[in-house]
Amino acid sequence: MSDKLMFENILLIIKSNLEVYTHGTIESSNTAVRNAIKYGLDTSLNLQNEIYTKMSEEGWYPIQNIDAKEISKTYKKICKK
Repeated sequence: MSDKLMFENILLIIKSNLEVYTHGTIESSNTAVRNAIKYGLDTSLNLQNEIYTKMSEEGWYPIQNIDAKEISKTYKKICKK
């Protein structure tokens, strides 16, 4: 397994965990439980950022800038609805 593939898989797992932690934080009715779940959320967010940064540095997560005209065009379409 290549490093790139391994990082992609780890990033997908972390993103799935973030969904669970987010819902758990929102839905918890007990402060202690909420704080524990939120700690997991914060830790996972930091890890996700570290992985993304590494992938970006390696060129494995290319960022494509979007032309301002395209953003404006899309915005106008959305506002018409």
